[in-house]
Amino acid sequence: MGMSQSMRTGLNSILSDVDKINPHGTLGINDSVVSSIYYAAESIANEVVSQKEKPKTDWDKKLDDILTSRVFGFPSMLLLLGVIFWLTVAGANVPSAMIADVLFWGQDRLTDLCNYLHAPAWFHGFFVEGIYRCLAWVISVMLPPMAIFFPCFTLLEDLGYLPRVAFNLDRLFKKAGAHGKQALTMSMGFGCNAAGIVACRIIESPRERMIAMLTNNFVPCNGRFPTLIALAGVLVFGMGSTFGATAIVVGIILLGIAVTLAVSWTLSKTLLKGVPSSFTLELPPYRKPQIGKIIVRSIFDRTLFVLGRAICVAAPAGAVTWLLANIYVGDLSVLAYCAQWLNPFAQAIGLDGFILMAFILGLPANEIVLPILIMSYLATGSMTELDSIEDLYNLFVVQHGWTWLTAVCMMLFSLLHFPCGTTLWTIRKESGSLKWTLLAALMPLGIACAICFLVAQSVRALGWV
Repeated sequence: MGMSQSMRTGLNSILSDVDKINPHGTLGINDSVVSSIYYAAESIANEVVSQKEKPKTDWDKKLDDILTSRVFGFPSMLLLLGVIFWLTVAGANVPSAMIADVLFWGQDRLTDLCNYLHAPAWFHGFFVEGIYRCLAWVISVMLPPMAIFFPCFTLLEDLGYLPRVAFNLDRLFKKAGAHGKQALTMSMGFGCNAAGIVACRIIESPRERMIAMLTNNFVPCNGRFPTLIALAGVLVFGMGSTFGATAIVVGIILLGIAVTLAVSWTLSKTLLKGVPSSFTLELPPYRKPQIGKIIVRSIFDRTLFVLGRAICVAAPAGAVTWLLANIYVGDLSVLAYCAQWLNPFAQAIGLDGFILMAFILGLPANEIVLPILIMSYLATGSMTELDSIEDLYNLFVVQHGWTWLTAVCMMLFSLLHFPCGTTLWTIRKESGSLKWTLLAALMPLGIACAICFLVAQSVRALGWV
């Protein structure tokens, strides 16, 4: 079959543009070629495709004029993501409490069974108060937010909105030497950083994929949100309004995005040098979402996958935490001795030894950091959670002398410190390299310590505490 004149003309136009480079340097060869291909394809389609009756209003174009515009693109994106975060945080409270009630009812039954069997106290403590209680906290805290966030996120994906997010953020990530698709993997990290690492597969360039994997941790996952929200509540306790706490959490999220861009730029100029690859994004039409597929894909492919990995690393964490809290040397537990040894360094970065130990023991799952800290302060020997912000305020501020600087530095450290064990495991699987996995752990830790040190020392030097 011969080639039509229109097709021949289009292809000749494409080939001629390969040798053209924009004299002002604003378009590279890749951009020129891709632009020519789309222009030729549109010309051919207009010649050979006929439509009996064109719709009077092109709603896709009207929506894109708002959602991808320079004026309304970012505000609409922040509004939509803000609604999802609000739904996730607010909607997860009741189911989290219900799941916790069920799981801790199971703990009581296991305690009754141990008493009935006359099991030794260490057996009950190690397996029930250590391993089982840790798993109960992780499941009750992680499952409801993920069960809300991932379907909402998948809904935006199915509607065709996520490519618009990548379009809006492409310019920022390109200036940072990264890939526009990193915006999508970063957004997935708000639900779970491990899921965000898996999502990095959509980035074709190995260099840019590695940048996305190394920086995904700088956006808070749902495991860190409970800690951030609780600490924000402690900061504004007594003011009678949740607006301040909400503003603090939003500020932390924006700081995480800024750090993501800054570290991406640094990596692209140092360890992972290279020219950003061309990102050609064809905006798909808006589609009617398939609710059934959304639920199945988000629950089984994302929620249960991530939760399963979290459970695998949380069980040994519960065991180790219980042992450290219940093995005594003299009058102090091993946990207390470790906290005393870490205290000088922790004080320098605005924390204390018990806070630093909570983060170290919380490596397998961020959800258990706050319960470990409360357990350490109360010396109860098993993970504990208090019932209200007022209880937290009294424990942290009144009994242990926290200042506003302590809460701020803990929030900064929670945002920036090393990824959880599940995320590190996923990075090891996805990168196939122990070297990059170690860098993914040590780089955020160094950044967290440096920023907390600068903040703490500056505030103290100025006499603000």
